[in-house]
Amino acid sequence: MTTQTVSPSPVYQGQFGEFTIDQSDRTGVIIYRTALMVAALSFAAGTVLALFYNNPTTIQAITPLYTCFSLALGVSLLTIHIYMASLHRVLQVFWLIGSISAFIFAHFDSQPFALTIYTNPFTILGVGFTFAALTGIYFKEAFCFNRLETKVLTFTVPLLLLGHLVGILPVQVEQILLGIWATLFLVFALRKTVQAIPADIGDKSVFAYLKAQRSAKV
Repeated sequence: MTTQTVSPSPVYQGQFGEFTIDQSDRTGVIIYRTALMVAALSFAAGTVLALFYNNPTTIQAITPLYTCFSLALGVSLLTIHIYMASLHRVLQVFWLIGSISAFIFAHFDSQPFALTIYTNPFTILGVGFTFAALTGIYFKEAFCFNRLETKVLTFTVPLLLLGHLVGILPVQVEQILLGIWATLFLVFALRKTVQAIPADIGDKSVFAYLKAQRSAKV
């Protein structure tokens, strides 16, 4: 009869001490990446419908795709690892404001949701908070991992939304930017699937130190 041994978790040296990564940490990263993939696929599907199959039926179909995108983004914002707790909360609040705005625009306008947003640029002042939260993820990933696609997305998303808001972008340019956005979002989500899990968890000793600092101030 053989006894099965469980290998101990590797010990990492952080900035403020040693730490280990447990199964709950890994599960959180998997949920984060899965949510990002769902959000990227939903956004890409909606983009394809808007750009290449523009008819009343497909425009209606964008609404549930946006809902799926938004919910998945919310899950990713719950499970993402960000050292600055205040920034993390801000991104979550942005998502909440954008989600409430989208719910209002979707239920209090007779037009399909996508048409409401497109034909009334002022609605970006509400739903745009959702995309500000998404851009925060892009910025975090660009800063932490030096990813080219997220660097481009950090500028592409505000350019498209603000350009549409003030009406300075030709339709063709908006379509190109939207296509770039959807494509690079998918690239980003796909590349996350092959990234080492500990990289997304970060230095847990920093989280512990910052938590202790906050507790000391209470």
